[in-house]
Amino acid sequence: MNEEILKNYNHIRDGGTGFYEQKRGLIAVWGKEAVQFLNGLITNDVAKLEDGGQMLAAFPNVQGRLLAIVRVLRNGDKFLFETDKMTREKVFNNLFRFTYAGDFFVEDLSDNYKYFEIFNESVPRAAAAGVFQFNQTASSDYFLPIEAADAFRTEVAADAIEISAELYEILRIESGVPKYGVDMDETTVVLETGLDEAVSFTKGCYIGQEIIARIHFRGHVAKQLTGIVLSVPPAVAGGSSQPLENSELKTLDGKNAGKITSIKFSPKLGNTIALAFVRYDYLLEGTELKVKDLTVTVKTLPFL
Repeated sequence: MNEEILKNYNHIRDGGTGFYEQKRGLIAVWGKEAVQFLNGLITNDVAKLEDGGQMLAAFPNVQGRLLAIVRVLRNGDKFLFETDKMTREKVFNNLFRFTYAGDFFVEDLSDNYKYFEIFNESVPRAAAAGVFQFNQTASSDYFLPIEAADAFRTEVAADAIEISAELYEILRIESGVPKYGVDMDETTVVLETGLDEAVSFTKGCYIGQEIIARIHFRGHVAKQLTGIVLSVPPAVAGGSSQPLENSELKTLDGKNAGKITSIKFSPKLGNTIALAFVRYDYLLEGTELKVKDLTVTVKTLPFL
């Protein structure tokens, strides 16, 4: 890890402010039948959202597998869907096909907005016209109209460091946040992500509900995303994600136990850490597994 990344990492972990700009999807949905249609498509219950409220949700397919993870924000009579750039088109197309079926409208706003994630923001910014804010545990996330984005960026940069893509990955993994296309994809059953707050088990039917409910009520998934800590110094582990990313996990007696998906060195923990899918029988924190010739230990997420 170079000195600049380490310096900025310590700044963030010591409570300093930082910002990260990336491309995200923003899709608006409205209409008299919006709640009815949306609740038939996603895992959470948008009928419970009050104005200004937000929730996590998933778009599953009929097999209960993951098409996208989204955040939904209620903004007056509209529902705003925030999603990864990789799933933006998929989410839009999934919603747009129902616009011919009733009072249901969809608009992709992504190209008209820029997205900023601000860590350790001391004072929440006042709501402004056309600005949409989503909140996470460690950050405040803003969609700014393109014409206002440069001024916003200059304002934020006056008292915050800019977070690089490399540093953002470290912070993401430490926080246990899965990334679509890396830690989860269309082969992932929704409940395997560990994002249980994205699923309502009390609302009406939706695509994939039968399989998701069956898994939930039988007690557990076959495997789940969790944390892994390597028990060797980073230099021994290779010092980067390349040697071990996507590597198979084994039990100490050689049985298949899962697979690593994301891996980075955590300066605060002094260890290389990873996100991984681990089979249910080995999910208990402290369980020792093997990856190649290295010993690793299961850790409940988040790391920090």
